[in-house]
Amino acid sequence: MFARSVPRTAARAGRFAQCESSQTWRPIRQPLGRRYNSTIRDQWKAQFRRSPIMFPIAVISIVGIAGWAAYFIPWYYHNVIQKPYHNFPEPVAKKLRKALFYSRGAYLDIKEANKYFRQALHIANEEGMDPFSDEIMGVKYTIAALFEEAGYYAMACDVLEIMRSDCQRWMEEFSDKHWNDGNRSRVKKNMVQINVKLAQLYGSKYVNEPDNAEKRLVEAVESVLGEQQRRETEGLKPGEGDFMTDDEMGATLEALGQHYEQNDSHYLALPLFLRALELSSPTSCHGVVLMNNISTCLAQQTPPPATLTPSSRTSFPSIPPPPRELLVEQARQWAAKALARAATIASPERDEECDVGCAVATHNLGEFYEMEGKIKEARQKYNEAASLAKAVGFAEGQVNARAGLTRLKRLEKTQ
Repeated sequence: MFARSVPRTAARAGRFAQCESSQTWRPIRQPLGRRYNSTIRDQWKAQFRRSPIMFPIAVISIVGIAGWAAYFIPWYYHNVIQKPYHNFPEPVAKKLRKALFYSRGAYLDIKEANKYFRQALHIANEEGMDPFSDEIMGVKYTIAALFEEAGYYAMACDVLEIMRSDCQRWMEEFSDKHWNDGNRSRVKKNMVQINVKLAQLYGSKYVNEPDNAEKRLVEAVESVLGEQQRRETEGLKPGEGDFMTDDEMGATLEALGQHYEQNDSHYLALPLFLRALELSSPTSCHGVVLMNNISTCLAQQTPPPATLTPSSRTSFPSIPPPPRELLVEQARQWAAKALARAATIASPERDEECDVGCAVATHNLGEFYEMEGKIKEARQKYNEAASLAKAVGFAEGQVNARAGLTRLKRLEKTQ
């Protein structure tokens, strides 16, 4: 069968060849690209005739989205992917990106985040990064904050306690060798900040260890005052660098003062608030808050009873505690000073603290009048405090002012 089909196929091929030779093929006169452009143009015209409004809008939207993507993607890569980690070697940065990915949002996974954070610290140690540098300490602070936000307060305290112990050991062993490169000042400042944060956690209702909170705050204040005194007496060494600003030192003293105030040790809180006020700027609204704290401590101050023995009285003079009336009068003066300072602070330095401080000081003046039985004057101050609190949206101030007015009504009925 195969042999018989060959001649027939050959014959057909021959006839096809004759047909080919008898025809003259003309080249394609229209280039392919021109045909393609013409087709695209026709399609666009057809789409425009079909939808003269929506089609241009769609085209503009596509072009806009493409332009936005061309700008945003490089910006995102530079500012979000690379820039936050430019101080880290790439192997460390890679682990940190994964850790932060599992630290927030819908992909929150504390276990995975902690794993990658610790891997990043391990790689950083292998890469030779300083374990007390701002970058590495920042990673450790982030781990503690991660546990705190997730409600694992004990674990957050453990991380901070390890950081504090490491800093303290470094100070004891290596601080004398780093006077002139700024490392000693940086590590000492970190110790103060860690102690203050630990005190905040220990004093919270979730941990409730006020004794440990007080211990950490006392250590922080002693460190601040000791370093400040050393710099004032010995002077600043070359290359030693800054330690803490006045505002930062004042905040540390204020934290211990607030701890004492919350535990009704107003006589201990008072000198801390006074020292913090000295470090505060005259144009700072926070000074108004500190003056209110001083006023409150004076009004509520109950010094411990004197327990001096006869022999000690002969060596040291016995000074009786001031009378109650004098303490209240001094408290009134400090509240008036708070209002006077707030009145001297103008924009842009003036902020919400000034407005709230004015409401609190006015309320305190009402309480002082109430203590002295001056109902008319107290009612006037409570009404003023309520108006000020309402004007600045200070809800707690409004509640306290209404409570004061209610007490005055009951007091009038008993008279």
